[in-house]
Amino acid sequence: MISKGVGACVMGLAAWSLLGAADVRAAAAMQAPAAQSSATAERTVWYFYKVKWGYQDEFVELFKKSHLPVLKAQQEAGRMTAVRTFVPTYHGDGRADWTFAVAITFRDTAAMVAPSGEDAIVKRLYPDQATFKKEEQRRFEILEAHWDVPLNELSLGR
Repeated sequence: MISKGVGACVMGLAAWSLLGAADVRAAAAMQAPAAQSSATAERTVWYFYKVKWGYQDEFVELFKKSHLPVLKAQQEAGRMTAVRTFVPTYHGDGRADWTFAVAITFRDTAAMVAPSGEDAIVKRLYPDQATFKKEEQRRFEILEAHWDVPLNELSLGR
């Protein structure tokens, strides 16, 4: 037979572990990605690039020449509603882990996840495929890192 003190302790531990599990679930829910706001169908994705030191101007020129026209063609076709590019104001701004960013706003989730049609656009815009591929290869050679961040807009009742 378990003494009253030990029994109370076991019951307390059981209750505490259940509460602890609830706390873990609550914490996990707070860390889970937020659902897309129903206020707008549009979806925004930030594409971050960290260019190797000394190659920023070359990267921007290559992006402007070979990739921006492809994005603009997709925008004209209605897949995207906006394409904007950014650089930090100062060297070392913030975390300093990116040197160039592109914010693309897609018409909706379906447009964001659908095939882009990029291959056909590239063939139409760049008949000299050898030069295009060489320049695109160079654009990625001078990168240290690249990552995409699809965002979920939160409507906070403002």
